Amino acid sequence: MTRRKRRRVWRRRQCGGRANAGEVTNTMKRMITLVPGGAALCQRMFTRIGCAGPPPDFRVEFYPYSSLVLTIRRRDEQMIVRFSDLLQRAPLAVLEGAAALLLCKIYRRRTRRALVAPYHAYAKSHKTRERVQQMRRGRVRPAALHAAGQQFDLNGLFDDLNARFFASGLEKPHLGWSMRGWRRQFGSFDPGPNQILLNRRMDRPGIPQYVVEYVLYHEMLHVKHPTRKSGCSLISHSSEFRAEEKLFPEFERARKALDRLARERRVFGFRW
Repeated sequence: MTRRKRRRVWRRRQCGGRANAGEVTNTMKRMITLVPGGAALCQRMFTRIGCAGPPPDFRVEFYPYSSLVLTIRRRDEQMIVRFSDLLQRAPLAVLEGAAALLLCKIYRRRTRRALVAPYHAYAKSHKTRERVQQMRRGRVRPAALHAAGQQFDLNGLFDDLNARFFASGLEKPHLGWSMRGWRRQFGSFDPGPNQILLNRRMDRPGIPQYVVEYVLYHEMLHVKHPTRKSGCSLISHSSEFRAEEKLFPEFERARKALDRLARERRVFGFRW
């Protein structure tokens, strides 16, 4: 896939999935608004992070991304800065921190913690995370993938695990196998579109069913135990999560099988 095509796919996913590209672009254009005083804000941060010379001509926009995204790029003589429209009600210090993050990155300046701390605190707050998930539910469409694979049917496995471990009380999210074989993970839960995807590399003969069940069970625990903030950190695998994970009868055996699969398929850096 070319770089331009990857960028188009990324933009469609950021703003609502795989709808018609023209319709998505028109919808985005209607939702883009200028940040009041955005150009002056970026010029101030340009000076504060220690950049020499006159600042460029900034155009700063609130953009309808599907998550809390910040981007910056040069277009001719103008620098285009885009903040997620989730920041429209954010305090000035948060916007300044967002601008500082982008400018430090593109001008290769050391990020000053005091400048970016308000943005990080805002981004990690429980209220902001709730707003992100609410926004993603309306903008991100579940991938049009099938739960029934060539070897395993995720619907049947989910129902069985739900009855065995959750007293059938877990609401079923969208289930599917990934479109391509992933290199870095075996499963994922995205609370935005409320979707669990499993790596299609596991949907083949030779993979024990308990391995697929364990990965699905792990993602089901993410449904039950959402990511939460603890101090300055975000916790996805709490102590309660880890304790329940070990209730899976084939826990150790499944982990060892996944380690072998990771080495065989050169899957590095997956997170559990």
